[in-house]
Amino acid sequence: MMVNLQMKIERFKPVIRFIIPFIIFFTFLHPSSANRLLIPMDEGQTNHLKSYGIAFWILSNYDTEIDWLLNYRGGSFMVTYNQKFASEMTVRGVSYEVISEAGAASILEEVTAPDVNMDAVKLQKAPKIAVYTPKTKQPWDDAVTLVMTYAEIPYDMIFDEEVLNDKLPEYDWLHLHHEDFTGQFGKFIHFKDFPWYREQKRVAEEIAAKFGFSKVSQLKLAVVKKIAEFVSGGGYMFAMCNATDTFDVALAAEGVDIVESVYDGDPADKSANQKLNYDATLAFRDFKVVIPAYEIEFSEIDNQQEQRGLHENNDFFTLFQFSAKWDPIPTMLTQNHSTLIKGFLGQTTAFKKKFIKPEVVVLAENKSAGEARYIHSTYGRGFFTFYGGHDPEDYQHRVGEEPTDLNLHPNSAGYRLILNNILFPAAKKKKLKT
Repeated sequence: MMVNLQMKIERFKPVIRFIIPFIIFFTFLHPSSANRLLIPMDEGQTNHLKSYGIAFWILSNYDTEIDWLLNYRGGSFMVTYNQKFASEMTVRGVSYEVISEAGAASILEEVTAPDVNMDAVKLQKAPKIAVYTPKTKQPWDDAVTLVMTYAEIPYDMIFDEEVLNDKLPEYDWLHLHHEDFTGQFGKFIHFKDFPWYREQKRVAEEIAAKFGFSKVSQLKLAVVKKIAEFVSGGGYMFAMCNATDTFDVALAAEGVDIVESVYDGDPADKSANQKLNYDATLAFRDFKVVIPAYEIEFSEIDNQQEQRGLHENNDFFTLFQFSAKWDPIPTMLTQNHSTLIKGFLGQTTAFKKKFIKPEVVVLAENKSAGEARYIHSTYGRGFFTFYGGHDPEDYQHRVGEEPTDLNLHPNSAGYRLILNNILFPAAKKKKLKT
C-alpha cells in the first residue's frame, strides 16, 4: 500500500512542481490575500477631493473603520479590502493600491514609531452634517457646499428658523455659509436695488418678526448664541469668509447698537467700541467694529487687501507642521499634499494675528502680511475652525460669477483643508492635546 502511494506521488511530482509557482503567483495577485486598500493622498492621487467622499461613503454605509495615516504620503487612508470599495473608487476616479495584511502592518508600524512625526487615527462614524444657509437664491456660491457636492458628501440645509427651533443637536458638524451675523445684510447697501438684496432683507425681517425681534441684528444674535451653545455642548463648527469675524462681532456687541439707520431704521451707538465684550467671543479680542454703513468691512479683524501688500501672483500661505502624536487635531486639520497654499480673497480674507486670542491655534499663516488664514480652537466641549477667504480656486470671486467647476481642480490643496474638517469629527475620541 505504501509502495503504491509513493509511486503515485512520484508520478505527479512534475505536475506539482509546474503548478505550485502559478498558485503562489496568483495568490499574491488575488485580492483575497491582499487584505487592505490604501488610498494615497500624496502627489500620486488622481482625485484628492473625491477621496474624502469615498472615506465618508464607507463610514456611512459599512461597519468598517478607516485608518487615517497622518503625515504618511499626504495623509493617506487605509481600509480593509472590500471589492465594493475598490469598484466605487474606480467609478469615482480615486487612485488606490491593494496591499497585503503584512504590508499594512508594516505601514502601521512605520507611522506609530516614536521617532517619526506620523501616526494613525481611527475614523469610525460619519458625522451628520448641516449647512447654515439662506433658503432664498443667493448671488454667490459657497466653497463648502461646492466641495461636498463634488465629493458626494450628503448634508442638510438649515437656517434661522431651524436653529431657533433647536434642530442643531440633531447634527454633529455645522458649516456657516457666508453669513453676516451683525444684521447688516453683508453691508451690501450699494446693491440695495437688486432683487436678491431686497428678497434677502424681506425674508430676514419676516423671520425676525416671527420670533418676536424688532431688528434683524437681534435675530442674528440669538442665532449666534444658539450656535455657540451647540459648539460648547460638543459640536463641531466650520466657517469661512465673513461668517468668521461677524460671528464674534455679534457676540461682542450684545446689547450694543453697531448698526446704522440705513439697515435698521435708527442710528448706531457712537460709543459702541467702548462697550464691546471680548469675553463673549470665540476667537478674537481687542478689535474695534467698523460703524459707517458704506464701509464694507465689519471690524479691524480682517486684513484688508490694501493693507496686505499682496496680489494674485505672490499671495500664498503656509501650513504649520504639528506633532502627529502630541497634537493630532491640528495635524488632522492640516493634512495635505502641499504645505504652500494659493491665497484667495473674500469679504473677510485673513485675520490680523494681534486680534487672535492666545488659546486659538494658528494652522496657517502668511508671515510677511502678519496674518493668519486658518485657525482652530476648542470651545467648551466642542471645536471650531475659521478659514479666511471665499473660494480656494477663484482668487477674487465676484457677486454673480459662475461657481467654480471642481472637475477642473480635483487636487486642490486649498479645498482639501475644508474636507479635513469634515472627517475630523469621525476620529475615535481620546484625550487629545490641541
